[in-house]
This record gives sequence, C-alpha cells and structure tokens, in this order.
Amino acid sequence: MRGTEYQVPSDTQNHPGPISFTEALISGDLQAVRACPKADLHTHGWANSDRSYILEKTGRDIAPVATPLASMEAMHAWAQANIGNLFDGPAGRVLGIEATFTRALKDGLTRIEFGDDAWMITQGLGLPRDLVDSIVRIHARMAPQVEWIPQLGLSRHCKVERLREWMAPWLELGFHRVLDLSGDELAQPVEVFQPLYRAAKNRGMRLKAHVGEWGTADDVRRAVEVLELDEVQHGIAAAESPAVMRFLADHGIRLNICPTSNLLLGRIARLQDHPIRRLFDGGVKVTVNTDDAIVFGVGVSEEFLGLFRAGVFTAAELELIRQWGLQDNSRG
Repeated sequence: MRGTEYQVPSDTQNHPGPISFTEALISGDLQAVRACPKADLHTHGWANSDRSYILEKTGRDIAPVATPLASMEAMHAWAQANIGNLFDGPAGRVLGIEATFTRALKDGLTRIEFGDDAWMITQGLGLPRDLVDSIVRIHARMAPQVEWIPQLGLSRHCKVERLREWMAPWLELGFHRVLDLSGDELAQPVEVFQPLYRAAKNRGMRLKAHVGEWGTADDVRRAVEVLELDEVQHGIAAAESPAVMRFLADHGIRLNICPTSNLLLGRIARLQDHPIRRLFDGGVKVTVNTDDAIVFGVGVSEEFLGLFRAGVFTAAELELIRQWGLQDNSRG
C-alpha cells in the first residue's frame, strides 16, 4: 500500500514565494517550484554547470542528451564530443564552479554537495588548500546564501595505492565533510576501498558511494556494510529485494536518486516505472537529485515536477522527500 511507511504532510510549511511547494507542483508552475528551498546531494563538479551561463561566458551552447544512451561509455563519449576540455585548466575550473553556483541559485537550491576528486592534486592546479580556496572564494562571491557542503571524491578506476597517496593531504586539511566513490561499479570490489573509508570515518566524514545504478541489490547491501555508508548514490537496484530495502530502512540509509539520469542512461524505460516509488513504499528514505545537470538538461525543480506529472508521487509525498533532502541524514 502506497505511502504507509511515513506520515506524509497534507501541505507544505510556508516558504518564500507566492505559493507553497505542493501548490506549485499541482499547478505545474515551474518557477514557483524553483522558488522553494531544495537540495542537490548527488552532483559531479563541472557537470552541474548552468547551460545559459556557459553560453554567456563562452558562446558555446551545450545541448543536453536528448535520447537514451546505451552505457556509461556512451555518456563519456558524449561528454568528450560536446564538452571536451572546456573545464580544464585554471580558467576552466573557475568557469565550472561559477556555473555550478549559478545553477544552484536559479534552481532554488539552498544546499548542494560537491567538490574535488582526490586526483585533482595531480593536475597542476595547486595543493588541496589552493583548490578548496578557489571554491570558497567563488561561493562567497556568488552564492553565500547556498549551503555548500564540500565533498571529496574517489574514482573506482584508480589504484587504491594512488588513492591513498592522493587522499592523505585532503584528510590532513580536514575541510571536507563528505566522501564519495564513483565510477564503474565493476572496476574493483568495494572491499579494496575499505581502509580509505575507515580513514575518512575517523575524520568524522559522512560516507557515500555510487552503487546499485548498474549492479544488484546485494551489491548495495555489501557496499553499505563493508564501507559503513551513511548514504548511497543511486542505489535503485535495491528495489529488486524486499530484504535489502528493509535493511536500508532499518539502518536509516538514504538513497540520493537521479531520475532523469536513470532514464537517459537506460536504467529505466519510463519515468512512470521508476523504482524510487517501490523504495519509498519499502520504507527507504530517498531524495531527488540531478547527477549531471548540464548533461541531462534538468534541475532539481524539473525532477520534482516530472515525478509528479508522471504520477510517481503525490505532491504531499514529494514535499516530504524535499524536506528529507534539506536535513542531515543520520544512520540508524
């Protein structure tokens, strides 16, 4: 039975803007949806950039993916063909950060999580402190009202010995609040990353990892157990197993889900059938996010409105999900 796991509010609390979030969804008013506070907890550096800002600054109009891609390799090929080295070097880095905060403001984000991958210290752009300061300055100049939660990324494609070496100065800096692991889920078993996650946990970092986008429900549970995750990026495969859903619900593990990304990467055939519904009904706490806004062409506001129009959730249920994204998640 739908919606039995949570007490869904009948209406939103008062928020800035002429109408409430639920009213905005029901009326189909995208601008009113944008006016309500939201979070994007699943993002990737320059891939969060605002399309119109990039056009204004560079004259390049990056049209998003229009039809589903066959694989992650196809997405990487798309990015190389359409974006190339636009965000490389010092100027490209500034452009990407500025465009990310511009999108956050336009989308009504009051919380966003992103940062650098550990390997960025190999790109000749400075030490961790230099890289952090570059984001801090732009954040203060462009969007101080947005809560920026600094996230450190690891790639599954890198040897763990190199990741340990690159990660050490970032941990010593002690600035980042979140750790994430991304890349091909099959590149290396999660067990090899356990020591890195233990080190981050000892520093008080919140732990996330990409899993269950391409893998299985059992992969999701194993990653949570081995890496002691607080949250999962994607995790939609968990909907295949009632037992795994109950495990996630019992342990308070939040899934930060990206519906349009899942659609355009061929993980689902139709938005109406997205497993986020089964996860919600199974008692799993979920949030709605973009993944790569400039690639998939939607903000968090469009994601919420799309789920409502597709009949996946009621407006009141989406209000609850919106509130979950604005709160710190605590593992049970």
